[in-house]
Amino acid sequence: MTSLLKTLLAPVEWVAEKLGPSAEVERRPDAQARVDRECERLALYQFRADPDCIQVRREIIRLNLAIEVRDAQLDPDHRRALKEEGGKVQVPCLRIAADEGPDRWLYDTREIIAWLRRHFGE
Repeated sequence: MTSLLKTLLAPVEWVAEKLGPSAEVERRPDAQARVDRECERLALYQFRADPDCIQVRREIIRLNLAIEVRDAQLDPDHRRALKEEGGKVQVPCLRIAADEGPDRWLYDTREIIAWLRRHFGE
């Protein structure tokens, strides 16, 4: 039932994403440059019309983050990386590149949004 509801709401979520949101977090240029450098370590694996992915992308926009978005539905290379490196094809998934050791892969929408807010929220 949840899957059917998510499928039915996907077009509504997509339109809502296109009409809003705008960046709500503004930073000084030096602070934004630091955040942009930190975002180079991040990648969001997603399906374009998935409502959970749309929620995460909206939060990325709201927080004014330059995170690479990778389409794991249409791009076979991104799908393969998600499965082989992350362990499963499930979206949304935020890949956090580690300086040392293995990368971290966050799969839960709420966890991803909470992590973004902890690290970049103002």
